[in-house]
Amino acid sequence: MSDTNNVLTAEDVKELAPLYDAVILALKQVYDPEIPVNIYDLGLIYELNIDKEHNVKIVMTFTAPNCPMADEVMAEVKRGVELTPGILSCQIDLVFEPAWDQSLLSDEARLALGMDPEFDED
Repeated sequence: MSDTNNVLTAEDVKELAPLYDAVILALKQVYDPEIPVNIYDLGLIYELNIDKEHNVKIVMTFTAPNCPMADEVMAEVKRGVELTPGILSCQIDLVFEPAWDQSLLSDEARLALGMDPEFDED
């Protein structure tokens, strides 16, 4: 039972591409309160979806399930995304599976944290 109204066409994807870039930029303005790296480069964003009506759905996590600033960070994410021109709304689903680990760090985050971006942990 699929809803073809929610399926994005190639034209939809082309139209939404600048919005994805703008939302990612908004996410990069939100920093983990304990780590001097933004949540996007930390790998805390597991999914980012924008529908045809410009509603955003984000699936995200934290580096630890007991993050004392989780509510504030999520509110900042929601506010930043909803202030992005062209975005109608933002829904955030917080998950802890799969668990976050350092393999999710971007090269930029690794450099900011003094880690070798070429290091493969496997």
